[in-house]
Amino acid sequence: METVASPSLRIFNLPKPARILSMVAIAWFVVTAIGQWIFVFYVAAFYGPLLFGKGLAGLDETHLPNGYIPGDLIGNLAIATHLLVAIIIIGGGPLQLVPQIRNRFPAFHRYLGRTYMATAVLTSLAGLYLVWTRGVLGGAAGHIAISLDGVLIIVFAGIALRHAIARRIDRHRRWALRLFMVVSAVWFFRIGLMFWFMTTGGIGIDPETFTGPALSVLYFAQMAVPLAILEIYLRAKDGSSPAGKLAAAGLLIVATLAMMIGIFAATMGMWLPRI
Repeated sequence: METVASPSLRIFNLPKPARILSMVAIAWFVVTAIGQWIFVFYVAAFYGPLLFGKGLAGLDETHLPNGYIPGDLIGNLAIATHLLVAIIIIGGGPLQLVPQIRNRFPAFHRYLGRTYMATAVLTSLAGLYLVWTRGVLGGAAGHIAISLDGVLIIVFAGIALRHAIARRIDRHRRWALRLFMVVSAVWFFRIGLMFWFMTTGGIGIDPETFTGPALSVLYFAQMAVPLAILEIYLRAKDGSSPAGKLAAAGLLIVATLAMMIGIFAATMGMWLPRI
C-alpha cells in the first residue's frame, strides 16, 4: 500500500509498531501484484489468441454469457475493449506503486499513470454499457454493484488526476490507491469467489443460476472491503497509537492470507485450466 511509496531502508528506522505495519503492507502488495499478474497472463493467453486470431467472432468461443452477439458491433467491441484494456490496467497498476520505478523513472510513472487513468475510465464506460445492455450474472445485485464500481472508478480517477495536476502529491497518491482498489474489484471478485468456494464449498451460491445471498454480498464486498481495509491502514499509519498500528497490521495479515488462498484457488481452478 502506501508504504511502498517510501524507500525500504527507512522502514527499519521506524518504531516497531510502524515497522511491522509497513512490512505487512509490503507483503500485501507483493501478494497482490503476483496475483494480478497471474490474472493478466490468463487474460492475455486465453482471450488474446481468440480476439487477434478470429476477431470479434472469437468471443463466441469463450465462457462469457452473451460474449458474442452477431450484428451487435458496439456491444462486441465493448467486450473486446473491456478484456484487452484489462491487461493494461491490471498489469500496470502495481507498477505505479513501486517507489523505485516512480523515483528512478518519473517520466515513465507519469505516462503510465495517465494511461492507467484513461484506460480505467474507458473500460468502466464499456463495462457500464455492457451491464445495462447485455446484463450480468447475479441479478439486480450484480447490476447495481458493478455499475457503482464503474462510477467510483471514474470519480476516483478524476480526483486523483486533479490532485496530480495541482501537485498535491500526498493527496494524489491516496486517491490513486483508492482508484487502484476499485479498478482491482474485478480481480478481488474472482479471488473472493474462489476463496468462498474453497473454504465453504460455495454456501449461499446457486452454481446453476449464479445467484444467491453470498454472491450478492460478494458483489458489493469486491470494492467495499478493499476500500475499508485501505482506509483503516491509512488512518493507522497516520495515527500515533501503537495498538492501532498493530491492529491494522493484524487485519492486513488476515486479508493477505485470504488473498493467497483465493489466488491459489482461482489460478488452479479457474485460470490455468482454460489456457
